[in-house]
Amino acid sequence: MHLEQDQIWKQGGEYFRIVTWERLAIEYKATKDPASKEGTLHRVTKKEFCRLIKGAVQHQPDIPKPPADS
Repeated sequence: MHLEQDQIWKQGGEYFRIVTWERLAIEYKATKDPASKEGTLHRVTKKEFCRLIKGAVQHQPDIPKPPADS
């Protein structure tokens, strides 16, 4: 698993966004809506975060596709 800053993970009805990625720690925000800035901030070790998101899927925001040339 490759963790990066600003990744969003979905587990059940909750979303976890990595706010700060450090060598040994992760600071993440837990929210109910991936677009929301409101949520609770948590600081855990990388190992604890990986356990938290076990079975979760990485949320990919909808990115508009460029128009096709005709």
